[in-house]
Amino acid sequence: MYRRRFAAVAIASAVVVAAACAGDDVVTPAPPAPMHPAPGASGAGDPYYPDDGNGGYDALGYQVVIGYDPASGHLDGDTTVTAKATQDLSRFDLDLRGLNVLSVEVDGKPVPFAREKAFELVITPAEPIRAGTTFRTRVRYGGEPGKTPDSAWRRSADGGAFVVGEPHSAAFWYPVNETPRDKATFALSAHVPDGWTVVSNGREQGSPTSWAEPNPVASYLTTIAIDKFAVDRSTLPDGTPLLQAYAPGAEHQRALGSRLPEVIAFLSGKFGPYPQSAAGGIYLADDVGFSLETQTRPTYTRDVEILTLVHETAHQWFGDSVSLENWSDICLNECFASYAQWLWAEREGQNLDDRYRAAIEITHDSKDFWAQKLVDMGPGQEFQGVYNKGILALHALRRKIGDTAFDKILHTWTAGHRHANGTWPEFETLVTQTAGQDLREFLDSWYRADKLPADPDLFPGPLRS
Repeated sequence: MYRRRFAAVAIASAVVVAAACAGDDVVTPAPPAPMHPAPGASGAGDPYYPDDGNGGYDALGYQVVIGYDPASGHLDGDTTVTAKATQDLSRFDLDLRGLNVLSVEVDGKPVPFAREKAFELVITPAEPIRAGTTFRTRVRYGGEPGKTPDSAWRRSADGGAFVVGEPHSAAFWYPVNETPRDKATFALSAHVPDGWTVVSNGREQGSPTSWAEPNPVASYLTTIAIDKFAVDRSTLPDGTPLLQAYAPGAEHQRALGSRLPEVIAFLSGKFGPYPQSAAGGIYLADDVGFSLETQTRPTYTRDVEILTLVHETAHQWFGDSVSLENWSDICLNECFASYAQWLWAEREGQNLDDRYRAAIEITHDSKDFWAQKLVDMGPGQEFQGVYNKGILALHALRRKIGDTAFDKILHTWTAGHRHANGTWPEFETLVTQTAGQDLREFLDSWYRADKLPADPDLFPGPLRS
């Protein structure tokens, strides 16, 4: 024992001597830079929805665990948000609408929290969080999400539940940075009574109540559906898992659902490879007035037809993989998904030029129709025009620049912004560069103006004949 101690002392002394002899070679670690903590912004910066989302961090992933009782409509939630600080944070916000918060932890430590404004969950960590640090926030909460005003959480006639909403959806059932500017991965584990099935985004994780979407997803595109579903599982030709869920009373939609591989193959030829980790659909027996492109697995209202399937599937490229940054640019989602319906009709033998001319003849004198702006239309006006005027605008653009350039734009846009965000000015730049011509007047007259375009822009190329 004495010898070992002596040897250890000798070695330590040698190290000290070597260090002393090294002189300038010894590098003393620099002290950490001083922090300047400040609260993260309570909004993400979209002028149409200034209170939506939050600043100061980048959400990386959501681990959502819920228990739901269909009989009472009560939900118990336990969500962990993994994020990276983009500034020194003294406090930060999450968005949560309704529901009662029971506790909050940051990196395992209980921390104080408060509710502010309509849906801000304000969290103060035990110590400021340094910029660049990855941290985890765990929130336990509960309540009846279906009772929150204007809730995207809806109860089915048979006692089930589902979530559909745009632009607000996720914050009605879990704490989130609710802005499409901050996409993140999403995983769900749900506990429901025997006999009930849970369907969500992405791929099943070993059980039919656990799901994970590894691709980043905008929060309004996350979903959960709880019902006594009939579930069909298969794969696309490339091995992508395909899961279709039919609520009681919607089983007759199986004939439509069986055409999804055909639709995906067609749209892949137009837009590039299918960009999602999984495919399928949630077919409801409830009539909620609209379907929604929930990522990997669109949610369909009662008794939809093939063109709706085409539209929501097209969103898996336009809107889901390539997400908007500002809601004023909703045309990047809806104009393209709507034009996909025309592309499908063209596949079926319809002459789109004739259809375009007929539409112009019907709408030519309608000031209300042409007053609908497709870009920067104003808060609350986002969904006016993009489903009808937007189709005409894209067909006019296609005829203005030709099929070769138009097809290249579709593929380049979806490839260049895959699983990211895009803006309308970026799209205009791509169009101009690809077409090799000055299109500012044309684009302004169709997308930014509130009146009928002049004849040269209204009937470009072969549309003049």
